[in-house]
Amino acid sequence: MKIEFAPLMIPLRRRMQTAAVLQWVFSFIALAQCCLAVFILLSLSDLWFLAALYAVWLYVDRDTPVRGGRRSSWVRGWRVWRHFRDYFPLTLVKTVDLDPKLNYLFGLHPHGVLVAGAFGNFCTKASEFEKLFPGLTPYLLMLPFWFRVPFFRDYIMCAGLVSSDKRSASYLLSRPGGGHAAVLAIGGAPESLEARPGALTLQLLSRKGFIKLAIKHGSPLVPVFSFGENELFNQMPNPQGSVLRGAQERLQKLMGVALPLFHARGVFQYSWGLLPFRKPVCTVVGRPILVSRDPSPTREEVDRVHALYLNGLNQLFEENKESYGIEKHRHLSFI
Repeated sequence: MKIEFAPLMIPLRRRMQTAAVLQWVFSFIALAQCCLAVFILLSLSDLWFLAALYAVWLYVDRDTPVRGGRRSSWVRGWRVWRHFRDYFPLTLVKTVDLDPKLNYLFGLHPHGVLVAGAFGNFCTKASEFEKLFPGLTPYLLMLPFWFRVPFFRDYIMCAGLVSSDKRSASYLLSRPGGGHAAVLAIGGAPESLEARPGALTLQLLSRKGFIKLAIKHGSPLVPVFSFGENELFNQMPNPQGSVLRGAQERLQKLMGVALPLFHARGVFQYSWGLLPFRKPVCTVVGRPILVSRDPSPTREEVDRVHALYLNGLNQLFEENKESYGIEKHRHLSFI
């Protein structure tokens, strides 16, 4: 394989963008393990009492990830996130105004490999979500597994990440006065195994729990599509029935996390590495689908609203796809 090296003379701003994305990728794939290792080493050292105190704190603070988390405006506003945004670049597009007196359930598609668009647009101030949707506060839902990792949990909560446990979403959607937007990647970990350039397949047909949750709280459903998300990484071939896919699915069932074997470019060369490609990602927030509150919705009502959601998402995609480089003849596929 011929290696294409990056030019030596590159503007400082682009170096800063690469560094910003490098630390983000490190946070996704290795920071949790490093935090756990620090906790274990601390427990075995003369400073074991600090680990003991933190363990007590973990117990006392155990419900925070399902009760809105503990966001930090300072962390969300770090300058590094603006460099992160400009690397791709990331953009956030509003199609309609959203009433801040209501709570919303944003359905995010596609999951992609590392949900770069969702992180940049909903977990930082770089895309100015608060200016586009005044009065709304976004919360990106993440697998509960990560909120059990010492130190790491506190860092990700600073960005506005909360547990994807059903109690967490219910807490946000039931807040009096409105103003909360729970952002959920509907396809979840299994969909990340399908994320590769050109992919337009979404795992959605059998996923109706989020529909039932929205109906229970009377919260409007908002389809959100990140154009370009699947273009950021290549992935090793893992067709259904392959040994690799079988191992990935077993891991996902066991731990709740998938392990897509992705690759794209490196820091000093463009041929291979774990950094995403510099491809634009545009996250378009669609029209809300209003639902009537029903604490005990019937299967028929869930199916009806689910069909409305599929139609709304498909309409959002069709209305915007050509603006973001997708050919007219290409369409979403729901499985």
